[in-house]
Amino acid sequence: MSAVIIDGKAVAASIREEVARDCAALRDQGLSAPGLSVVLVGDNEASALYVRNKGRAAERAGIAFQLLQQPSDLTSADVLRLVGDLNDDASVDAILVQLPLPPQVDSRAVIEAVSPAKDADGFHPLNFGRLAEGSPGVVTPCTPQGCMELVRRYDVPIAGRRAVVVGRSTIVGRPLAAMLTNADATVTVCHSRTPDLAGVCREADILVAATGRPGMIDERFVKPGACVIDVGTTPTPDGVRGDVDRVSVEPVAGWLTPVPGGVGPMTIAMLLRNTVALAALRRRAPVSA
Repeated sequence: MSAVIIDGKAVAASIREEVARDCAALRDQGLSAPGLSVVLVGDNEASALYVRNKGRAAERAGIAFQLLQQPSDLTSADVLRLVGDLNDDASVDAILVQLPLPPQVDSRAVIEAVSPAKDADGFHPLNFGRLAEGSPGVVTPCTPQGCMELVRRYDVPIAGRRAVVVGRSTIVGRPLAAMLTNADATVTVCHSRTPDLAGVCREADILVAATGRPGMIDERFVKPGACVIDVGTTPTPDGVRGDVDRVSVEPVAGWLTPVPGGVGPMTIAMLLRNTVALAALRRRAPVSA
C-alpha cells in the first residue's frame, strides 16, 4: 500500500484564501491592509525570484507589499539603519530580510535588529525563545510552521508519538523540534554525528528530513506507516530534489510530502499568515490567523 501523498499546493491555496478573508475582515472594520516590507540586498537570482513570488502572493491576498531592493555593496550599518527605519514605520506590520545576505553583512545582527513585533520570519531570538517555552500566539518560522500545518490538516497523530528531525538548523530543524515538542511528541534531533542514523529514524512515527542532501533518506530509514516530511529542495541537473528517495520510501510510508509540491508552497503561505497575525495584533483586531 502506497503512502498518502500530502498535497502542499492545495493546503497552501486554502491558507492563502483564509489570509485573504482575514485581510477583507480588517478592511470591513475600517482598518488598513496589513503591510509587509521585504529587504533584498544584492542581485542573487534565486532570492529575487523567491521575493517576487512572495510579493505576488501577498498582493493577491490583500497585503500591502513593499520591496526594498538594495545594492550588494551595502554594509552592516546600512542594512541596520534600513531595518531601524522599518521598525519605526507605522505602516509596516511585518519585516522580512531575505537571506542569504552578502558576506560583509552581519546576518545575525540584522535578524536581531528586526523588532520582535514585526518579525515576519519568526527568527528573532526573543520569538524563538517564546516558541521554545511554548508561549501561545507566537509568530513562528515559516517552513517549520508549514510542516506542522500539513501534518495537522492530514490528521497525522502527533501527541504521544515519536518524532525524529534530521537536521538542526535554526531555520528548520531546531524550531520544528520545538513545535513538535509543544504538540506533545517525543522528539529526537539528529545530525551528521548521530550514530546509527537509519536505526534512530526507523523508530519515528513522524520523520522530518531537512539535511539538504538529495535522496539521503531511503526505505532503510523509514518505519512502515510513518509520516515522512521532506523539507529538502536541492537544485540538480534533473530538477529540484528532496532529501527523501521517493521511489523507495513511498511504498513504506503512511504519508509523504513530495518535492516539489509538498513543504515548499507552504513557506510563502505561512509568511502571509504571519503578516496578518502581526497586523491584527498591532490593531488589536480579531482574525483567524
